[in-house]
Amino acid sequence: MANSLSQKKKHHPLYISTKRMDLMNYLSLKISYNSPPKPKFTYYNHINEQNIPFRSSQKPKICAPIQSLMGTNSSYNTKSAPSLFTNIIDRPLHPSVDPKHVFTGNFAPVDELGPTECPVVDGKLPDSLTGTYIRNGPNPQHMPRGPLHFFEGDGMLHSMQLSKGRAIYSSRYVKTYKYKLERDAGGQIFPNVFSGFYGLVDMVQCVASTARVLMGHVNLKKGFGLANTSLAFFSSKLLALGESDLPYIIKCTREGDIETLGRWDFDEELFASMTAHPKTDMTTKETFAFKFSPFFSPHLTFSRFDANGVKQKDVPILSINRPTFIHDFAITKRFAIFSETQLAVSAANVMLGKGMPTVFDPEKVPRIGIILKYATSDAEMKWFNVPGFNAMHVFNAWENGEDEVVLIATNATSIENLFLKVDMVHISLEKVRINLRTGNVSRNILSARNLELGSINSSYIGKKNRYVFVGVGKEIPKMQGVVKIDLEKEIEVSRRFYGPGCFGGEPLFVPRNGDHVDAADEDDGFVVTYIHDENYGESKFLVMDAKSPNLDIVAAVKLPRRVPYGFHGLFVHEENHSNQKSL
Repeated sequence: MANSLSQKKKHHPLYISTKRMDLMNYLSLKISYNSPPKPKFTYYNHINEQNIPFRSSQKPKICAPIQSLMGTNSSYNTKSAPSLFTNIIDRPLHPSVDPKHVFTGNFAPVDELGPTECPVVDGKLPDSLTGTYIRNGPNPQHMPRGPLHFFEGDGMLHSMQLSKGRAIYSSRYVKTYKYKLERDAGGQIFPNVFSGFYGLVDMVQCVASTARVLMGHVNLKKGFGLANTSLAFFSSKLLALGESDLPYIIKCTREGDIETLGRWDFDEELFASMTAHPKTDMTTKETFAFKFSPFFSPHLTFSRFDANGVKQKDVPILSINRPTFIHDFAITKRFAIFSETQLAVSAANVMLGKGMPTVFDPEKVPRIGIILKYATSDAEMKWFNVPGFNAMHVFNAWENGEDEVVLIATNATSIENLFLKVDMVHISLEKVRINLRTGNVSRNILSARNLELGSINSSYIGKKNRYVFVGVGKEIPKMQGVVKIDLEKEIEVSRRFYGPGCFGGEPLFVPRNGDHVDAADEDDGFVVTYIHDENYGESKFLVMDAKSPNLDIVAAVKLPRRVPYGFHGLFVHEENHSNQKSL
């Protein structure tokens, strides 16, 4: 037996074998790779000294000593299995992290697809809409046996190249370090930390992953993120982003394909990362960002890139003494603005196998922090308590004179259900006014609808703007329609619903004249998104008139296959393609 195991170790560098203590000594998990890239999963029965093949559709029988402990009528595969075994070894998964429940219907992953020309089935593509629309989203490369939340699928980019009335669709994975390691191994290597640990099986996998790092088979300095959340274009680089890692530089080819050029390693620290929502000041061309550290202090670090893309000195925000969920932020002419929510991170949940690392703190009062954009320390940070305000996405902020800051953001009520029962969370769009001199904070709800995932004319970031386009729906990111909100009048002025059984994603505003303000109206342009008809299993790319009262359809493009629901998108205008830099 020892000789056969030593031979297996030579077949693949990611081979690892672990034995569980006490009860687990009777049945331990072995992952042995006979010939890469396809792994062979086996359970080792210590009583009979033999390997038992494991398939995802079946579980091994319990060996006799454990069976005797559990009773003669017990079986690992039956509902009669007592909690002693099931809850300790392999606790049942919550539906929100059960891959068989989460990744179904149009949430199910799809394969990559190279450039494919698509027919325009309604209207005509505008001549001024020239460039590439790209939307990011989770698309698991491998379905694990254990937990996997929708937020932790591997990043896949769905692009639509538009030029001279033609539309070319393509979908490609972001080739992250994690993606390539697991592609070559043929299975999951990294534990899904955000999805949580639910028993000894998950903890053993975590130990196995740690062993791979200690043996030098995995280099954490190369990152372990998913790049599955959003996209950004700054410093002449097109970036795929996920907040658990540094950005990945991607490229749109002339043929309509997408290539991953590599990770942008501007930070050589271990566990280096950057927000999925950086903000570019269109006046100075500087880009502002932050990184969130869930387990180590400082938990929030503010950063800035100059107009040439050179990262400046970080500003640690030490006034946050407990890791708090911060997904987005805003900038104004003078300030950067952060919203601290009631969602905290619990390392104990991870270490004890008690589920997801995020926990709700009902005693915590949400607050908003405002710091000068060019501050050198967080001594210049001012905090304002805002009870009941748990910001998710921040669309914009601006200054009213010297003393007032206005923030436009979504607020999640019942935020404790955000990751487990999202359909029970109501998300409203709010305008928040903060008086820097008096400390007074006022809030106005701009719509009674459930609103999330939206955009503004990006030329107005950090400046006063009038319009925001937001998705409507309860099961984020599966949106039933889009509304246009007038921030000045604080009313809904336009809307479009996709119809029974039809759902879209984030509505992205694209200016008619590219990235230039010129003399055009703020809302002179188009709203674009992918929609999916669940009745017929068909997906389309939709172009809507942003100025029309009903967001009239300008053009609809039929896609060669369905596009799964996802997160954030970006439109890269043609002139930016030619100016794009590589690593």
